[in-house]
Amino acid sequence: EEMLSKVISAAYLALWISSCAVTSAVDQYMIRALQLMSETPLIDGHNDLPWQLRKQFNNELNKVDLYTLKTTHTNIPKIKEGRLGAQFWSAYVPCETQYKDAVRQTLEQIDVIHRMCEKYPETFMFATSSQDIIEAFNMNKTASLIGVEGGHSLDSSLGTLRTMYKLGVRYLTLTHSCNTPWADNWLVDTGSEPSQHNGLSPFGKQLIVEMNRLGMLIDLAHVTVAVMNQVLNMSKAPVIFSHSSAYSVCPNKRNVPDDVLMRVNNTGGIVMVNFYNDYVTCSSTATVSDVADHFDHIKKVAGAGIVGFGGDYDGVTRLPAGLEDVSKVPKVVAELLRRGWTDKEVKAALGDNLLRVLREAEKVRDSLNGMSPDDVPIPYDEVKNSCRTSYGYRNSGTVHPLSTLVLLLTLTLFKLTAL
Repeated sequence: EEMLSKVISAAYLALWISSCAVTSAVDQYMIRALQLMSETPLIDGHNDLPWQLRKQFNNELNKVDLYTLKTTHTNIPKIKEGRLGAQFWSAYVPCETQYKDAVRQTLEQIDVIHRMCEKYPETFMFATSSQDIIEAFNMNKTASLIGVEGGHSLDSSLGTLRTMYKLGVRYLTLTHSCNTPWADNWLVDTGSEPSQHNGLSPFGKQLIVEMNRLGMLIDLAHVTVAVMNQVLNMSKAPVIFSHSSAYSVCPNKRNVPDDVLMRVNNTGGIVMVNFYNDYVTCSSTATVSDVADHFDHIKKVAGAGIVGFGGDYDGVTRLPAGLEDVSKVPKVVAELLRRGWTDKEVKAALGDNLLRVLREAEKVRDSLNGMSPDDVPIPYDEVKNSCRTSYGYRNSGTVHPLSTLVLLLTLTLFKLTAL
């Protein structure tokens, strides 16, 4: 019995030592992850906290304390623990607002993001440029940028696009989960909705040119593969996928196929990995390791230079075990290190890739500063409905006879300047 007892004790000791060794290794990866995150800002491409502020509090920010808020994936203590260096806050309103009050509702979302930064200046710094992100990071604040999620928010107006840019919007997701009068959304690729434009309409192509001129990032999350390829063909600036994962790992049409990943690499863009279980494993459950599989796949297919973080916190209903809120993101960084990612590759994914993309979009903007704003409206027949008047069109219901010619000349000149 004494001998058996010694054997059992020795076995327990061996297990304990082994457990300690594993824990120590995990701790070392986390220590290194936090060190890298102190040197390079974690830039997340998509967070829907502003929508939760509308849903839960009607945007009455005076009734909300972001230090103690418990009903969201995101609050200030969680942001600090997650080492969130910069965040694109989503100005999102549902597709039901299309042809109704989408512009007003989106402006209210832009407003609440501004007010959030003003209410908590010790935590947030409103940002509109790559330089702003670096300055906020050096001040130990979270750079706060705006992305409008869904082209329906524009009501097919280039003037609205320009106004939103002036308000600080730095990316537009071309569609959400509905077609616009000028672009097809991702559900078309599932077969659940018909294509209306075979990708982009002529006005949709006008919009791409104008976004390049402004320096607004083009977000291809939520669009069809046809739209992805059309934009990649014509955009002079790199594109982003603000919250999409790898289709080969999880074949959901919201994810990015390998051939597009390679084109994103060739054009200098970025795919920011979504944490939603349905896009991670195509099921209701997922783990940190499953999320890392998407990073690994994108890196394998197109290189570490196109990958980033796009958690989609507060916009999804299911998140991987261990990634329940924004405080847990360093676990993904530690997992990448455990898998052999170099410090340079991890820093690229954290923020260097997005900073490069934003700087390049700014360079394209600056190179086009002699180009006049496009003021040719979408043809009235393409947007005519009971909630829309015809003001702004010379002859109600008709298109200026030169509008098509002007568009063709603009697109031709735009392509020529790219050569």
